[in-house]
Amino acid sequence: MTAQDSFFSNISNLWLVPVRFVRREVVPVVADLRLAILLLLAIAIFSISGTVIEQGQSLEYYRSNYPEHPALFGFLTWKVILFVGLDHVYRTWWFLSILILFGTSLTACTFTRQFPALKAARRWKFYSQPRQFEKLALSAQLKSVEMNSLEQLLQNRRYRVFREGDSLYARKGLIGRIGPIVVHASMLIILAGAILGAMTGFLAQEMVASGNSFQVKNIIDAGPGAASQIPKDWSVRVNRFWIDYKPDGNIDQFYSDLSVLDKQGEEVDRQTIYVNSPLRYRGVTFYQTDWGIAGIRVRINNSPILQLPMGQLDTNGKGRLWGTWIPTKPDLSAGVSILAKDLQGMLLIYDASGKLVNTVRAGMSAEVNGVTLKVLELIGSTGLQIKADPGIPIVYTGFALLMASVVMSYFSHSQIWAVEKDGQLYVGGRTNRAQVAFERELIDMLDRLAQPSAGASSSAS
Repeated sequence: MTAQDSFFSNISNLWLVPVRFVRREVVPVVADLRLAILLLLAIAIFSISGTVIEQGQSLEYYRSNYPEHPALFGFLTWKVILFVGLDHVYRTWWFLSILILFGTSLTACTFTRQFPALKAARRWKFYSQPRQFEKLALSAQLKSVEMNSLEQLLQNRRYRVFREGDSLYARKGLIGRIGPIVVHASMLIILAGAILGAMTGFLAQEMVASGNSFQVKNIIDAGPGAASQIPKDWSVRVNRFWIDYKPDGNIDQFYSDLSVLDKQGEEVDRQTIYVNSPLRYRGVTFYQTDWGIAGIRVRINNSPILQLPMGQLDTNGKGRLWGTWIPTKPDLSAGVSILAKDLQGMLLIYDASGKLVNTVRAGMSAEVNGVTLKVLELIGSTGLQIKADPGIPIVYTGFALLMASVVMSYFSHSQIWAVEKDGQLYVGGRTNRAQVAFERELIDMLDRLAQPSAGASSSAS
Protein backbone atom coordinates (compact mmCIF):
# COMPACT_ATOMS: atom_id res chain seq x y z
CA MET A 1 0.00 0.00 0.00
CA THR A 2 1.36 3.38 -1.00
CA ALA A 3 1.47 6.42 1.29
CA GLN A 4 -1.34 8.02 -0.69
CA ASP A 5 -3.54 4.93 -0.31
CA SER A 6 -2.79 4.86 3.42
CA PHE A 7 -3.74 8.53 3.73
CA PHE A 8 -7.11 8.06 2.04
CA SER A 9 -7.75 4.92 4.09
CA ASN A 10 -7.16 6.84 7.33
CA ILE A 11 -9.48 9.63 6.14
CA SER A 12 -12.14 7.04 5.34
CA ASN A 13 -11.82 5.46 8.78
CA LEU A 14 -12.11 8.86 10.47
CA TRP A 15 -15.29 9.56 8.51
CA LEU A 16 -16.78 6.23 9.58
CA VAL A 17 -16.32 6.98 13.30
CA PRO A 18 -19.13 9.57 13.62
CA VAL A 19 -21.33 7.54 11.26
CA ARG A 20 -20.95 4.47 13.47
CA PHE A 21 -21.54 6.56 16.59
CA VAL A 22 -24.79 7.94 15.15
CA ARG A 23 -25.93 4.49 14.03
CA ARG A 24 -25.12 2.74 17.30
CA GLU A 25 -25.79 5.44 19.91
CA VAL A 26 -28.04 8.16 18.48
CA VAL A 27 -30.43 6.25 16.21
CA PRO A 28 -31.60 3.77 18.92
CA VAL A 29 -32.40 6.69 21.24
CA VAL A 30 -34.22 8.69 18.56
CA ALA A 31 -36.16 5.62 17.39
CA ASP A 32 -37.27 4.77 20.94
CA LEU A 33 -41.06 4.49 21.18
CA ARG A 34 -41.04 6.19 24.59
CA LEU A 35 -39.37 9.28 23.12
CA ALA A 36 -41.93 9.39 20.27
CA ILE A 37 -44.82 9.18 22.76
CA LEU A 38 -43.25 11.93 24.90
CA LEU A 39 -42.83 14.21 21.88
CA LEU A 40 -46.38 13.51 20.70
CA LEU A 41 -47.68 14.38 24.17
CA ALA A 42 -45.70 17.64 24.14
CA ILE A 43 -47.10 18.53 20.71
CA ALA A 44 -50.63 17.85 21.97
CA ILE A 45 -50.16 19.97 25.12
CA PHE A 46 -48.72 22.97 23.27
CA SER A 47 -51.35 22.67 20.54
CA ILE A 48 -54.03 22.84 23.24
CA SER A 49 -52.35 25.91 24.71
CA GLY A 50 -52.42 27.52 21.26
CA THR A 51 -56.16 26.86 21.11
CA VAL A 52 -56.94 28.12 24.62
CA ILE A 53 -54.67 31.20 24.52
CA GLU A 54 -55.72 33.58 21.76
CA GLN A 55 -53.07 33.81 19.06
CA GLY A 56 -51.74 36.94 17.37
CA GLN A 57 -53.46 39.50 19.62
CA SER A 58 -52.10 42.91 20.61
CA LEU A 59 -49.95 43.61 23.64
CA GLU A 60 -52.81 45.46 25.35
CA TYR A 61 -55.06 42.45 24.88
CA TYR A 62 -52.68 40.14 26.76
CA ARG A 63 -52.05 42.74 29.46
CA SER A 64 -55.76 43.10 30.17
CA ASN A 65 -56.64 39.40 29.96
CA TYR A 66 -53.54 37.89 31.61
CA PRO A 67 -52.55 40.36 34.36
CA GLU A 68 -49.71 39.77 36.79
CA HIS A 69 -51.95 40.11 39.84
CA PRO A 70 -53.60 37.70 40.12
CA ALA A 71 -51.77 35.43 37.69
CA LEU A 72 -53.79 32.72 35.99
CA PHE A 73 -53.02 29.36 37.64
CA GLY A 74 -50.52 31.26 39.76
CA PHE A 75 -47.92 31.68 37.01
CA LEU A 76 -49.50 32.46 33.64
CA THR A 77 -49.15 36.21 33.00
CA TRP A 78 -48.81 38.30 29.87
CA LYS A 79 -45.05 38.48 30.42
CA VAL A 80 -44.77 34.68 30.49
CA ILE A 81 -46.95 34.37 27.38
CA LEU A 82 -44.85 36.84 25.38
CA PHE A 83 -41.49 35.51 26.64
CA VAL A 84 -42.28 31.87 25.86
CA GLY A 85 -44.11 32.71 22.64
CA LEU A 86 -47.51 31.33 23.62
CA ASP A 87 -49.10 34.19 21.67
CA HIS A 88 -47.87 32.53 18.44
CA VAL A 89 -47.18 28.94 19.51
CA TYR A 90 -47.20 27.34 16.08
CA ARG A 91 -44.45 29.62 14.75
CA THR A 92 -42.02 29.46 17.69
CA TRP A 93 -38.62 27.89 17.15
CA TRP A 94 -39.10 25.41 19.98
CA PHE A 95 -42.47 24.12 18.69
CA LEU A 96 -41.05 23.68 15.20
CA SER A 97 -38.05 21.93 16.75
CA ILE A 98 -40.36 19.48 18.53
CA LEU A 99 -42.14 18.78 15.23
CA ILE A 100 -38.82 18.17 13.46
CA LEU A 101 -37.54 15.91 16.27
CA PHE A 102 -40.80 13.95 16.23
CA GLY A 103 -40.51 13.56 12.46
CA THR A 104 -36.92 12.38 12.87
CA SER A 105 -38.06 9.83 15.47
CA LEU A 106 -40.75 8.50 13.14
CA THR A 107 -38.28 8.26 10.27
CA ALA A 108 -35.72 6.42 12.39
CA CYS A 109 -38.38 4.02 13.70
CA THR A 110 -39.60 3.35 10.16
CA PHE A 111 -36.15 2.43 8.84
CA THR A 112 -34.94 0.50 11.90
CA ARG A 113 -38.14 -1.40 12.75
CA GLN A 114 -40.95 -1.19 10.23
CA PHE A 115 -38.98 -1.85 7.05
CA PRO A 116 -37.05 -4.79 8.58
CA ALA A 117 -40.37 -6.23 9.85
CA LEU A 118 -41.88 -5.92 6.37
CA LYS A 119 -38.79 -7.49 4.82
CA ALA A 120 -39.00 -10.38 7.25
CA ALA A 121 -42.73 -10.82 6.54
CA ARG A 122 -42.09 -11.03 2.79
CA ARG A 123 -39.36 -13.66 3.18
CA TRP A 124 -40.33 -17.27 2.41
CA LYS A 125 -39.89 -19.41 5.51
CA PHE A 126 -40.10 -23.15 4.98
CA TYR A 127 -40.24 -25.67 7.84
CA SER A 128 -38.44 -28.95 7.19
CA GLN A 129 -38.79 -30.85 10.50
CA PRO A 130 -41.95 -31.85 12.43
CA ARG A 131 -40.45 -30.57 15.69
CA GLN A 132 -40.61 -27.02 14.34
CA PHE A 133 -44.42 -27.11 14.62
CA GLU A 134 -44.26 -27.50 18.40
CA LYS A 135 -43.64 -23.78 18.89
CA LEU A 136 -46.82 -22.81 17.06
CA ALA A 137 -49.97 -22.10 19.04
CA LEU A 138 -52.08 -24.07 16.57
CA SER A 139 -50.77 -27.17 14.78
CA ALA A 140 -52.05 -30.52 13.54
CA GLN A 141 -50.82 -33.87 12.25
CA LEU A 142 -52.84 -35.59 9.49
CA LYS A 143 -52.51 -39.03 7.95
CA SER A 144 -53.17 -39.98 4.35
CA VAL A 145 -53.58 -36.36 3.24
CA GLU A 146 -51.81 -35.00 0.19
CA MET A 147 -50.01 -31.66 0.15
CA ASN A 148 -51.81 -30.76 -3.10
CA SER A 149 -55.19 -30.79 -1.32
CA LEU A 150 -53.93 -28.33 1.31
CA GLU A 151 -52.41 -26.12 -1.37
CA GLN A 152 -55.73 -25.97 -3.23
CA LEU A 153 -57.64 -25.08 -0.04
CA LEU A 154 -55.19 -22.30 0.78
CA GLN A 155 -55.43 -20.83 -2.70
CA ASN A 156 -59.23 -20.88 -2.49
CA ARG A 157 -58.97 -18.80 0.70
CA ARG A 158 -56.72 -16.24 -1.02
CA TYR A 159 -53.44 -17.32 0.53
CA ARG A 160 -50.29 -16.85 -1.47
CA VAL A 161 -48.64 -20.26 -1.52
CA PHE A 162 -44.93 -21.06 -1.87
CA ARG A 163 -43.85 -24.69 -2.20
CA GLU A 164 -40.46 -26.33 -2.22
CA GLY A 165 -40.45 -30.14 -2.39
CA ASP A 166 -42.29 -31.50 0.65
CA SER A 167 -42.46 -28.11 2.40
CA LEU A 168 -45.12 -25.43 2.01
CA TYR A 169 -45.43 -21.86 3.21
CA ALA A 170 -48.53 -19.69 2.73
CA ARG A 171 -49.40 -16.18 3.80
CA LYS A 172 -52.05 -13.49 3.36
CA GLY A 173 -52.71 -10.04 4.73
CA LEU A 174 -49.24 -8.66 3.98
CA ILE A 175 -50.95 -5.26 3.64
CA GLY A 176 -51.31 -5.33 7.43
CA ARG A 177 -47.52 -5.16 7.67
CA ILE A 178 -47.41 -2.25 5.23
CA GLY A 179 -50.06 -0.34 7.23
CA PRO A 180 -47.73 0.84 10.05
CA ILE A 181 -45.22 2.14 7.47
CA VAL A 182 -47.97 4.11 5.74
CA VAL A 183 -49.09 5.44 9.15
CA HIS A 184 -45.60 6.81 9.75
CA ALA A 185 -45.40 8.21 6.21
CA SER A 186 -48.77 9.97 6.56
CA MET A 187 -47.73 11.51 9.89
CA LEU A 188 -44.51 12.76 8.30
CA ILE A 189 -46.56 14.33 5.50
CA ILE A 190 -48.80 16.04 8.07
CA LEU A 191 -45.76 17.35 9.94
CA ALA A 192 -44.25 18.64 6.69
CA GLY A 193 -47.49 20.45 5.86
CA ALA A 194 -47.69 21.96 9.33
CA ILE A 195 -44.10 23.22 9.18
CA LEU A 196 -44.61 24.63 5.67
CA GLY A 197 -47.76 26.45 6.81
CA ALA A 198 -46.04 27.85 9.88
CA MET A 199 -43.08 29.12 7.85
CA THR A 200 -44.90 30.57 4.82
CA GLY A 201 -48.50 31.24 5.94
CA PHE A 202 -50.02 34.48 7.21
CA LEU A 203 -53.13 35.78 8.95
CA ALA A 204 -54.60 39.23 8.36
CA GLN A 205 -57.72 41.22 9.26
CA GLU A 206 -59.38 44.03 7.37
CA MET A 207 -62.44 46.19 8.08
CA VAL A 208 -63.66 47.62 4.75
CA ALA A 209 -66.66 49.81 4.00
CA SER A 210 -69.06 49.00 1.17
CA GLY A 211 -67.82 50.31 -2.14
CA ASN A 212 -64.14 50.41 -1.17
CA SER A 213 -61.23 48.39 -2.53
CA PHE A 214 -58.25 47.16 -0.54
CA GLN A 215 -55.06 45.16 -0.63
CA VAL A 216 -54.03 42.88 2.21
CA LYS A 217 -51.85 44.94 4.56
CA ASN A 218 -53.04 44.49 8.13
CA ILE A 219 -50.98 41.36 8.88
CA ILE A 220 -51.39 40.13 12.45
CA ASP A 221 -49.40 36.89 12.23
CA ALA A 222 -47.00 35.63 9.57
CA GLY A 223 -44.16 33.19 9.07
CA PRO A 224 -40.68 34.26 7.95
CA GLY A 225 -41.43 33.23 4.35
CA ALA A 226 -44.94 34.68 4.16
CA ALA A 227 -43.98 37.57 1.86
CA SER A 228 -44.36 35.33 -1.17
CA GLN A 229 -47.96 34.54 -0.22
CA ILE A 230 -49.21 38.08 0.43
CA PRO A 231 -51.12 39.36 -2.65
CA LYS A 232 -49.32 42.18 -4.48
CA ASP A 233 -50.64 42.07 -8.04
CA TRP A 234 -54.37 41.92 -7.26
CA SER A 235 -56.85 43.53 -4.88
CA VAL A 236 -60.39 43.05 -3.60
CA ARG A 237 -63.40 45.36 -3.83
CA VAL A 238 -66.35 45.20 -1.41
CA ASN A 239 -69.26 45.80 -3.76
CA ARG A 240 -71.86 45.62 -1.02
CA PHE A 241 -72.28 44.52 2.56
CA TRP A 242 -75.65 43.73 4.11
CA ILE A 243 -77.23 41.92 7.05
CA ASP A 244 -80.29 39.69 7.21
CA TYR A 245 -82.20 39.95 10.47
CA LYS A 246 -84.55 37.56 12.22
CA PRO A 247 -88.13 38.60 13.10
CA ASP A 248 -87.02 39.27 16.70
CA GLY A 249 -84.37 41.75 15.50
CA ASN A 250 -81.34 39.51 16.04
CA ILE A 251 -78.82 38.98 13.25
CA ASP A 252 -79.50 35.95 11.07
CA GLN A 253 -76.54 36.24 8.68
CA PHE A 254 -74.28 38.89 7.20
CA TYR A 255 -73.01 38.92 3.63
CA SER A 256 -70.25 40.53 1.57
CA ASP A 257 -70.32 40.78 -2.22
CA LEU A 258 -66.60 40.71 -3.16
CA SER A 259 -64.82 41.18 -6.47
CA VAL A 260 -61.20 40.24 -7.15
CA LEU A 261 -59.47 42.87 -9.32
CA ASP A 262 -56.28 42.55 -11.33
CA LYS A 263 -53.62 45.28 -11.70
CA GLN A 264 -55.74 47.11 -14.26
CA GLY A 265 -58.78 47.09 -11.97
CA GLU A 266 -60.61 44.51 -14.09
CA GLU A 267 -62.81 42.00 -12.30
CA VAL A 268 -61.42 38.44 -12.52
CA ASP A 269 -63.60 36.75 -9.90
CA ARG A 270 -66.70 37.58 -7.91
CA GLN A 271 -68.46 35.85 -5.03
CA THR A 272 -70.86 36.61 -2.21
CA ILE A 273 -69.44 35.28 1.03
CA TYR A 274 -70.98 34.69 4.44
CA VAL A 275 -70.02 32.85 7.61
CA ASN A 276 -68.66 29.37 6.72
CA SER A 277 -68.69 30.19 2.99
CA PRO A 278 -65.40 32.02 2.19
CA LEU A 279 -63.86 33.31 -1.03
CA ARG A 280 -60.72 31.48 -2.18
CA TYR A 281 -58.37 32.90 -4.77
CA ARG A 282 -54.76 31.93 -5.52
CA GLY A 283 -54.30 30.18 -2.21
CA VAL A 284 -55.69 33.09 -0.14
CA THR A 285 -58.99 32.64 1.72
CA PHE A 286 -61.30 35.48 2.75
CA TYR A 287 -63.61 34.66 5.68
CA GLN A 288 -66.62 36.70 6.78
CA THR A 289 -66.02 37.24 10.50
CA ASP A 290 -67.26 40.66 11.63
CA TRP A 291 -69.17 43.76 10.65
CA GLY A 292 -69.48 47.40 11.60
CA ILE A 293 -70.95 50.75 10.60
CA ALA A 294 -68.50 52.78 8.54
CA GLY A 295 -70.51 55.92 7.91
CA ILE A 296 -73.82 57.67 7.35
CA ARG A 297 -75.22 59.60 4.39
CA VAL A 298 -77.50 62.53 5.28
CA ARG A 299 -79.05 65.65 3.74
CA ILE A 300 -79.76 68.85 5.71
CA ASN A 301 -82.71 70.73 4.22
CA ASN A 302 -81.86 70.90 0.50
CA SER A 303 -78.09 70.60 0.88
CA PRO A 304 -75.94 68.20 -1.13
CA ILE A 305 -75.63 64.69 0.30
CA LEU A 306 -73.11 64.54 3.14
CA GLN A 307 -71.24 61.32 3.89
CA LEU A 308 -69.79 61.30 7.40
CA PRO A 309 -67.74 58.55 9.10
CA MET A 310 -69.06 56.78 12.18
CA GLY A 311 -66.81 55.43 14.91
CA GLN A 312 -67.39 52.62 17.37
CA LEU A 313 -67.89 53.85 20.92
CA ASP A 314 -66.56 52.35 24.12
CA THR A 315 -69.52 50.87 26.01
CA ASN A 316 -67.53 48.92 28.63
CA GLY A 317 -68.73 45.64 27.19
CA LYS A 318 -72.43 46.58 27.18
CA GLY A 319 -73.01 46.08 23.49
CA ARG A 320 -71.85 47.65 20.25
CA LEU A 321 -72.63 51.28 19.44
CA TRP A 322 -71.51 53.66 16.68
CA GLY A 323 -71.78 57.42 16.63
CA THR A 324 -70.94 60.62 14.77
CA TRP A 325 -71.50 64.38 14.95
CA ILE A 326 -73.55 66.12 12.26
CA PRO A 327 -73.32 69.92 11.85
CA THR A 328 -76.64 71.76 11.50
CA LYS A 329 -75.10 75.18 10.65
CA PRO A 330 -72.69 75.98 7.83
CA ASP A 331 -70.15 77.50 10.23
CA LEU A 332 -70.15 74.28 12.33
CA SER A 333 -71.23 76.26 15.41
CA ALA A 334 -74.08 73.85 16.15
CA GLY A 335 -74.82 70.25 15.53
CA VAL A 336 -76.26 67.00 16.86
CA SER A 337 -74.88 63.60 17.73
CA ILE A 338 -76.41 60.52 16.18
CA LEU A 339 -76.01 56.98 17.52
CA ALA A 340 -76.77 53.60 15.93
CA LYS A 341 -76.43 50.02 17.14
CA ASP A 342 -77.13 48.23 13.83
CA LEU A 343 -77.97 48.84 10.19
CA GLN A 344 -81.74 48.61 10.49
CA GLY A 345 -82.72 49.83 13.94
CA MET A 346 -83.66 53.21 15.33
CA LEU A 347 -81.07 56.00 15.27
CA LEU A 348 -80.92 58.23 18.34
CA ILE A 349 -80.33 61.99 17.95
CA TYR A 350 -78.85 63.98 20.87
CA ASP A 351 -78.28 67.73 21.17
CA ALA A 352 -75.13 69.45 22.43
CA SER A 353 -76.19 69.02 26.07
CA GLY A 354 -76.58 65.28 25.68
CA LYS A 355 -80.39 65.31 25.65
CA LEU A 356 -82.29 62.91 23.39
CA VAL A 357 -84.21 65.15 20.99
CA ASN A 358 -85.48 62.76 18.31
CA THR A 359 -85.29 59.31 16.77
CA VAL A 360 -85.20 58.35 13.12
CA ARG A 361 -84.70 55.37 10.81
CA ALA A 362 -82.76 55.20 7.56
CA GLY A 363 -84.85 56.82 4.84
CA MET A 364 -86.75 59.08 7.27
CA SER A 365 -86.44 62.76 8.29
CA ALA A 366 -86.44 64.55 11.64
CA GLU A 367 -86.61 68.21 12.73
CA VAL A 368 -83.57 69.22 14.82
CA ASN A 369 -82.12 72.67 15.60
CA GLY A 370 -84.58 74.27 13.20
CA VAL A 371 -83.48 72.22 10.18
CA THR A 372 -84.74 69.07 8.48
CA LEU A 373 -82.27 66.21 8.84
CA LYS A 374 -82.85 63.28 6.51
CA VAL A 375 -80.92 60.05 7.01
CA LEU A 376 -80.49 58.50 3.57
CA GLU A 377 -78.37 55.46 4.35
CA LEU A 378 -76.16 53.76 6.89
CA ILE A 379 -72.96 52.47 5.27
CA GLY A 380 -71.94 49.07 6.55
CA SER A 381 -68.39 47.75 6.74
CA THR A 382 -67.39 44.13 6.51
CA GLY A 383 -64.85 42.48 8.79
CA LEU A 384 -62.72 39.99 6.88
CA GLN A 385 -60.22 37.47 8.17
CA ILE A 386 -57.68 36.68 5.46
CA LYS A 387 -55.58 33.58 5.65
CA ALA A 388 -53.02 31.81 3.48
CA ASP A 389 -51.61 28.42 4.46
CA PRO A 390 -49.77 26.55 1.67
CA GLY A 391 -49.43 23.55 3.98
CA ILE A 392 -53.16 22.80 4.17
CA PRO A 393 -53.35 20.63 0.99
CA ILE A 394 -50.35 18.66 2.24
CA VAL A 395 -51.93 18.22 5.68
CA TYR A 396 -55.22 17.05 4.13
CA THR A 397 -53.32 14.58 1.96
CA GLY A 398 -51.57 13.25 5.05
CA PHE A 399 -54.85 12.84 6.93
CA ALA A 400 -56.43 11.01 3.98
CA LEU A 401 -53.43 8.68 3.83
CA LEU A 402 -53.57 8.24 7.61
CA MET A 403 -57.20 7.10 7.47
CA ALA A 404 -56.35 4.64 4.69
CA SER A 405 -53.36 3.34 6.65
CA VAL A 406 -55.48 2.75 9.76
CA VAL A 407 -57.79 0.56 7.68
CA MET A 408 -54.76 -1.27 6.25
CA SER A 409 -53.42 -1.94 9.75
CA TYR A 410 -56.56 -3.90 10.66
CA PHE A 411 -55.74 -6.63 8.14
CA SER A 412 -54.32 -9.73 9.83
CA HIS A 413 -51.02 -11.11 8.62
CA SER A 414 -51.61 -14.87 8.72
CA GLN A 415 -48.97 -17.53 8.03
CA ILE A 416 -49.34 -21.30 7.54
CA TRP A 417 -46.60 -23.94 7.26
CA ALA A 418 -46.83 -27.57 6.19
CA VAL A 419 -44.36 -30.46 5.89
CA GLU A 420 -45.07 -33.86 4.40
CA LYS A 421 -42.92 -36.56 6.03
CA ASP A 422 -43.19 -40.33 6.59
CA GLY A 423 -46.72 -40.42 5.17
CA GLN A 424 -47.99 -37.71 7.49
CA LEU A 425 -48.79 -34.05 6.90
CA TYR A 426 -47.80 -31.60 9.60
CA VAL A 427 -49.69 -28.30 9.47
CA GLY A 428 -49.46 -25.24 11.70
CA GLY A 429 -49.99 -21.49 11.61
CA ARG A 430 -50.08 -18.17 13.42
CA THR A 431 -51.37 -14.63 12.96
CA ASN A 432 -50.63 -11.22 14.45
CA ARG A 433 -54.30 -10.35 15.23
CA ALA A 434 -57.83 -11.77 15.03
CA GLN A 435 -56.54 -14.97 16.63
CA VAL A 436 -59.96 -16.59 17.11
CA ALA A 437 -61.00 -16.06 13.48
CA PHE A 438 -57.69 -17.50 12.26
CA GLU A 439 -58.08 -20.58 14.48
CA ARG A 440 -61.56 -21.19 13.13
CA GLU A 441 -60.32 -20.85 9.56
CA LEU A 442 -57.41 -23.25 10.07
CA ILE A 443 -59.52 -25.83 11.94
CA ASP A 444 -62.12 -25.68 9.16
CA MET A 445 -59.42 -26.39 6.56
CA LEU A 446 -58.06 -29.27 8.63
CA ASP A 447 -61.58 -30.75 8.92
CA ARG A 448 -62.02 -30.52 5.15
CA LEU A 449 -58.67 -32.25 4.61
CA ALA A 450 -59.60 -35.06 6.98
CA GLN A 451 -63.07 -35.76 5.48
CA PRO A 452 -62.06 -37.62 2.28
CA SER A 453 -60.18 -40.27 4.25
CA ALA A 454 -62.26 -42.19 6.75
CA GLY A 455 -59.23 -43.53 8.48
CA ALA A 456 -57.53 -40.18 8.78
CA SER A 457 -56.65 -39.00 12.26
CA SER A 458 -55.63 -35.60 13.47
CA SER A 459 -54.38 -33.94 16.63
CA ALA A 460 -54.32 -30.24 17.50
CA SER A 461 -52.41 -28.35 20.13
